[in-house]
Amino acid sequence: MALYNKITIIGLGLIGSSIARGIKEKKIAKYLHAYEKNSVFVKTINDLSLVDVLATDLISAVEDADLIILATPVGAYENIGKIIGSHIKEGATLSDVGSIKAAVFGMLEPSLSEKVHFIPAHPVAGTEKSGPAAGFSSLFHDRWAIITPAKGTDTQALEKLTTFWEMLGSNVEIMNADHHDKVLAITSHVPHLIAYNIVGTARDLEEVTKSEVIKFSAGGFRDFTRIAASDPTMWRDVFLNNKEAVLEMLGRFSEDLTALQRAIRWEDGDALYDIFEKTRRIRKQIIDAGQEEDLENFGRSSDD
Repeated sequence: MALYNKITIIGLGLIGSSIARGIKEKKIAKYLHAYEKNSVFVKTINDLSLVDVLATDLISAVEDADLIILATPVGAYENIGKIIGSHIKEGATLSDVGSIKAAVFGMLEPSLSEKVHFIPAHPVAGTEKSGPAAGFSSLFHDRWAIITPAKGTDTQALEKLTTFWEMLGSNVEIMNADHHDKVLAITSHVPHLIAYNIVGTARDLEEVTKSEVIKFSAGGFRDFTRIAASDPTMWRDVFLNNKEAVLEMLGRFSEDLTALQRAIRWEDGDALYDIFEKTRRIRKQIIDAGQEEDLENFGRSSDD
């Protein structure tokens, strides 16, 4: 028996289309509807038959839906909420997949009836690719899905959404929204910002040509370019809407970077070794926690 009668996904990029594939594969919904405004994506969605009905407008997409998932950049949430808010049926659940959580309450709650269960969520999964063709149903397998309910959230609605993510293969963690934003600032947002900055610096170096940067890129720089290839609209919205936590973590990063500069300047090899040894242990802990595979040379072939 399906967990929900009708699920609607708004936005069918990498995450939204992966959710759609998982819903179909696990038969989580009796009916799967969606809305996507990108005309190029619409053709791909139809060609791949990702959903049962691809609505032509937001209102018809959400009518009678039991679960609505926002899978657009978070900057679009407020406007979407104003359009669909009064058309969400009583008892339905509205959720999302954005990587910031505290700010979305202010974006969406003013447009929602008290009889709608608003339960934000964040699947900690993804790739640098985007679009409906890039999705795959196993994207969430053995990855964390963080759910950040407000105080007083309906218990049954929360349990049902938890089951939804578990059926997609995720490990579910319930977390306070503010705490989520601080954790993700250091584990995801700041690393992305650093990657964008390093790749931008390499691009702008006058002493090194762009062709040399590409030709002689070592593994570390290639990893930064992979991260920096992520969806620019999504990450613009993340930084603008989680700025307090990001700026706090950037302050800590700057302090630690200064300590590294000092150790290099004064040729303090012991201090450098100590820092590198401590950070190396984090890699082992991530592997031990099942969040990465222990592959030689990070899984690269000798030709990479």
